[in-house]
Amino acid sequence: MRRTPSRRQFAAALLVTSVLAPMTAAPATAVHAADVDRYGKDECPPDGLGPELTARLDKAIEDVRRQAGIPGVVVGLWMPGKGSYVRATGVADKTTRRPMTTDQFFRIGSETKTFTVTALLKLVDDGRIGLDDPISAYIPGVPKGDRITLRHLAEMRSGLFPYSADPDFEHDLLSDPSRSFTPQEVLAYGFRHANTFAPGKEFQYSNSNLVLLGLVIEKVSGHRLADFIDKRVLRPARLRHTFFPEGPEFPEPHPRGYTNQTLSGEIEDATDWNPSWAWAAGAMISDLHDLRRWAKIVATGTLLSPETQAQRLRTLPTGYPGTSYGLGIFESGGWIGHNGSIPGYETVTVYLPSKKATLVLMLNTDITDEGREPSSLVARAITEIVTPNNVYDRPVPPR
Repeated sequence: MRRTPSRRQFAAALLVTSVLAPMTAAPATAVHAADVDRYGKDECPPDGLGPELTARLDKAIEDVRRQAGIPGVVVGLWMPGKGSYVRATGVADKTTRRPMTTDQFFRIGSETKTFTVTALLKLVDDGRIGLDDPISAYIPGVPKGDRITLRHLAEMRSGLFPYSADPDFEHDLLSDPSRSFTPQEVLAYGFRHANTFAPGKEFQYSNSNLVLLGLVIEKVSGHRLADFIDKRVLRPARLRHTFFPEGPEFPEPHPRGYTNQTLSGEIEDATDWNPSWAWAAGAMISDLHDLRRWAKIVATGTLLSPETQAQRLRTLPTGYPGTSYGLGIFESGGWIGHNGSIPGYETVTVYLPSKKATLVLMLNTDITDEGREPSSLVARAITEIVTPNNVYDRPVPPR
């Protein structure tokens, strides 16, 4: 049955019931110690979790992959003092049946928000902006911008209508996925709607918030957002395989990505769609090893002052049980980080401070299974096994 998307918020939680047909499994691929951490001595030896636990993880991941119709999955789990689990399973290309491998680049969708907010917080530490400054002090024309602060934007509590939920935006994007959008163009779709609530009163996930923060960073720094993030975030973090693309460019190797966010509702290959519409909210690209490193940096505040990191980690209720949101970061079951969803791809990058554990997931589809994000299904299955007292269970918000 064909399904036409309706008021869908791209790069956030998606609610579509179509699933991919089950696919023949490619064997899970392990990596060796030399591949696990390119940055130095590893505290998590490969396969240190033991054969029994490894077998349970293999089965749980493959069961979810088949049930949800996920073409391919890359999983990285690192638990200091215990070991690691790094696997790729399924296919990177449904046509050629090329197996998924752990060395792929992925579009990381909304995980971009953690980079944008880190860049913003670098300006806070520089004394060049204040989190309680109104957005109107930097960007004119924002509805009720004199009452909406930079903090409200980073916390997803501004009340600004999400431009990616505007029907005309959806139509314009899906009619020509190669189109290049400017930040001003996408914001205009949202600004023609009334604000959904008074600033600070509620939580609502909105890409409009992060696009505005990207514009603030550009105005205050005097640099393009991609350049500022590269200089002040990626280089200090030593993330050598993380990029902010100008358009649809995508480094090799990468898997093909599959979505049903199409005008017809049919499944399409979204690999080369232009992510410019997501910009500061969801356009970036990374790989398994960089995201492993980034998870700990975000959760522990390596790049920020302790005072600023403390503000970032002050999470507030979202209205969804078990999940709270801070400054461009969420907490679920004790895991801190962010997920990403963009047509064709989903990712999860989270860190568990109590065990110093890191979990990174990368999938080459965003098609939901009975309204559930495939990345959340995989993350829950893994954490139920390895950290039963800290289960990642990020619910999909109702639409």
